[in-house]
Amino acid sequence: MQTITEIPKLEKRPVDGHKGTFGKVLIVGGSVGFSGAPALAGRAALRSGAGLVRIAVPASIQPVVASLEPCYTTIGLSEKNGQLSGKAVTELAGHLLDNDVAAFGPGCGTGLGVKEVALSLLAVEGLKLLIDADGLNVLSQCGGPGGWLEKKKADVVLTPHPGEMGWLWKSVFREQVPENREECAAKLAEKTGTVVVLKGAGTVVTDGERLFVNDTGNPGMATAGSGDVLTGVIAALIGQGLSTFDAAVLGVHVHGLAGDAAAKIRGQVSMIATDIIEHLGHAFIQVSE
Repeated sequence: MQTITEIPKLEKRPVDGHKGTFGKVLIVGGSVGFSGAPALAGRAALRSGAGLVRIAVPASIQPVVASLEPCYTTIGLSEKNGQLSGKAVTELAGHLLDNDVAAFGPGCGTGLGVKEVALSLLAVEGLKLLIDADGLNVLSQCGGPGGWLEKKKADVVLTPHPGEMGWLWKSVFREQVPENREECAAKLAEKTGTVVVLKGAGTVVTDGERLFVNDTGNPGMATAGSGDVLTGVIAALIGQGLSTFDAAVLGVHVHGLAGDAAAKIRGQVSMIATDIIEHLGHAFIQVSE
């Protein structure tokens, strides 16, 4: 296993660049009562340099999501009981080709239609796909023969917290979860052919061959929505041309730097996820220097 210590960087922006130059990001998620999660991911993607961000959500919450940020666009999808329905699979198909990366999961719930959407995205060959939050819970329910691993053709990043990692592990392996975080993440990455971002103190990023342990961030970031922000950051970096592994490494590092900057202003106790977003600019200046 190769240990990575150098932080990747984005290339300098060309003077003749336009919004298409800097990546088109599609975020799929949300459900009734959980409109904030995809909105946080979308705003974080914008603050992380994405040229164009689209948020695809159940049609009933589209007006709410659209009202939370004027700089992204929204797409209303078919729904059932407040969550995405199976009909959304066909509706999304027309949008995938027009985006450089898709992120799935923030606030989406775990209904049957959501599972259909998740499996359909995984089956798109070559799609750069980040899966987080409820998207990971859906995968945990779709293990075994004929499950998500057999359908996977996309280039996938998984971003579990320790609880989600435990559920994912049990859906893939018939053995106890290793206590060592680095070993756990590396084995899952190798088995699934994905980049795994195991969140927590000392976030681990690995593709099964390379491993990075993050040293930025603080306990104040243990707040609702922080993971949604990370989803947006990594997705935006993939959209700007970084490999999924490099985007994950830079993303967790910058996310932590922003959290550290926010803690200096707000304190760890009072920090909320939007504070992290508002300090992403400071974090990107730091890494560029």
